[in-house]
Amino acid sequence: MDELIDILTEDGNLTGKTAMKSVAHKKGWFHQTIHVWFYNAEGKILLQQRGKNKAVFPLLWDVSVAGHIGAGEDIKLSAIRETQEEIGLSISENNLEKIGVFKSIQRHHSTLIDCEFHHVFLCELTVPIAKLIKQETEVQQLQLVALHDFKNGINNVLKNQYVPHDTTYYHAILKAITRRII
Repeated sequence: MDELIDILTEDGNLTGKTAMKSVAHKKGWFHQTIHVWFYNAEGKILLQQRGKNKAVFPLLWDVSVAGHIGAGEDIKLSAIRETQEEIGLSISENNLEKIGVFKSIQRHHSTLIDCEFHHVFLCELTVPIAKLIKQETEVQQLQLVALHDFKNGINNVLKNQYVPHDTTYYHAILKAITRRII
């Protein structure tokens, strides 16, 4: 779905300009996204398998919830909205713990260049996975993965069919979740 988003400088500052997401991707303009990583008290991380019709990385395993931040939209409210849309879970601002902002550049092809700043949150999953309702157009399936299996998976991202985020990003997520579980 195309939407109006804020355009950023390469340092992550707002430019005061907006564009449709499709134009930002075509031109390689920086913009903001949210990533919400869910984990549970049993030491498992919720992974999302991207929908089969996604333009990039279809059917690869990825962050629990992700999405673009609308133009002028509050970052935490965007995370709450995307969580509701993608996995049917209602959360509040108090449930979200921001752990950082990560710069990412993915050159998929000449007319699709993702230049993003991911605002990354952790959130404890306190309901069974069976209670989640996946958004059929975005999410193929959901699974809970043990922390040690996630660690092994990110050490060989492509073999394990994970979206090829930078390994430092994945290790930062692993470290942050490990600190909260142990």
